[in-house]
Amino acid sequence: MIICVAFATGKTHDFKIYTESIGTAVIDEILMLADSGYQGILDLHQNSKIPKKKPRNGELTAEEKEENTNLSKQRIFVENMIAKIKVFKIVSNKYRNRRKRFALRMSLICGIINFENSLA
Repeated sequence: MIICVAFATGKTHDFKIYTESIGTAVIDEILMLADSGYQGILDLHQNSKIPKKKPRNGELTAEEKEENTNLSKQRIFVENMIAKIKVFKIVSNKYRNRRKRFALRMSLICGIINFENSLA
């Protein structure tokens, strides 16, 4: 279920949007599963997990690879929701309509997706 969506104008990295919008409001009891684009999230949110990167000129241990696999198995649901939003082309293409209505349209799309998932 999509609970909250944050926006920024232009090409803005997800981590910057996170730090400027809800980064400090998330309580530490909530477990955050992030992708590797969120390097440095542990400084802001102690109860978060990101995949372990392979060291330069080295390899990951079998335990680290297994942790990355388990994390990606949990995150696949988030990635599938992002894919459902991109079907509507509002975030996958350049938005050429009124910027004031972008948040409203995005909220409607998220509502449609939540309704669709509640029926399944």
